[in-house]
Amino acid sequence: MANDKKIEELILKMAKDLQAAENYHQLAAVYAEQEDHDKVISVLESLISIHPDDFQGLVGLGTMWFYEKDYRRSLSYYNKALEINPKNYLIYYNIGNVFAEWKNFNKALFYYNRAIDLNSTNPEIYNAIALLYQDNEEYIESKAYYEKALSLDPENITALVDMGNVCFKLFDYDTALELYKKVFVLNPDNKIVAIAIGNTLTLMKERKQAYNYFEKALTMEGDNYKAYICYAIALSEFQEYDMAVEMYKRAVNISPKEINAQILLANLYTNFNHIDLAKNLYKETLRISPNNAETYMLLGNAHYLKGEIEDAVASYRSSINIEPENDEYKLVYLQILDEYIEKKRSGALG
Repeated sequence: MANDKKIEELILKMAKDLQAAENYHQLAAVYAEQEDHDKVISVLESLISIHPDDFQGLVGLGTMWFYEKDYRRSLSYYNKALEINPKNYLIYYNIGNVFAEWKNFNKALFYYNRAIDLNSTNPEIYNAIALLYQDNEEYIESKAYYEKALSLDPENITALVDMGNVCFKLFDYDTALELYKKVFVLNPDNKIVAIAIGNTLTLMKERKQAYNYFEKALTMEGDNYKAYICYAIALSEFQEYDMAVEMYKRAVNISPKEINAQILLANLYTNFNHIDLAKNLYKETLRISPNNAETYMLLGNAHYLKGEIEDAVASYRSSINIEPENDEYKLVYLQILDEYIEKKRSGALG
C-alpha cells in the first residue's frame, strides 16, 4: 500500500513536470522493488526519450534488458552509457556480463579487465572472471581469481561456494570441504551447500558424516529432489543399495516429470541385472522426454543385455536420429548393427 501511494505521488509529480529526471528515477526504483520489469522499462524509456544522455536511465535500461535476456538491446544501452562516462567501471563489468552470456570468452575477459583497471578492489569483478574461466573448464585460473576475490572479501559467499566447486572439480576435496563449511557457518540454512558437503564427504569415504549432511539438507526449506538423488548416489557408493533405491523413488515421487532420478534408478537396476525394471523406467523417461538421445542409448544397452538385438538396434538408431553428429553413439550403433547383420546371416536370430 505504501508503494502504491508513492507511485501515485510520483506520477502526479511527473505530470506536473515532465522534464524532472529524478521523478523518473524514483518511480523506476519503486517498480524495480516490485520486480515489475515491464514498468521499469516503460518509465526509463520515457525518460530517455526526453533526456537521451541520462546516464542512470541508460544503465537501468541495459540492466533491465539483461534480466529479460535481450542481450543485444542490453548491450546497446550499455554502449550509449559508456560513451557518456567511459571511466565508469560498472559499465565495463556489465558489458563483460553480456559477453559472458554469449559465451564470448575473449571479449568478456577484455571488459572485465578494463573494469579492474578502473576499480581493482571490487571482489565481484574477480568473481566474474573466475566464473568465466570455470565455465571454460580452466579450473587453475578460475581458482586463482576466486582466491583474489576472497582476499578482498573473505566472507564472500559466492566466491567461497564457487571456489569450493572448482576445488571439487580439481579433486582437492579437503579444500572444497573447508570452503563449503565456511559457507555453512555463515549461512547454516544453505541447502545447496549442505548437499555439496555431503557429496564431498562421500568422495572422501566419510560415510556417517556424509549421511548427516544429507539428512540436514532434507530438513531445510526448498525442493528435496536434488538432495534425494545425491543421497541415493552416496548410499550406492557405500553399497547400501536398497536404501539408494528408496531415495531414488522418493525423488521420482516428488518430481515425476523430472527424468534424472528415473534414469539413475534404471542404471542402478541395470547394474544388478534387473533389466526389465530398468527398461520400464527408460521407456517411462522417454514418454516424458521423447527427444533424449542418451536415454535411447541406455534403453538400447538394456535390450542388448537381454539379448534383444533387434530392439537394441532400433533404440540406438533412434539416438542417432536425434544426435546424428555424436560419434560415440554412431560407433555403438554400427558395432551392434554389424553384430545383428552377422547373426542374421548365420541364422542365429532365426
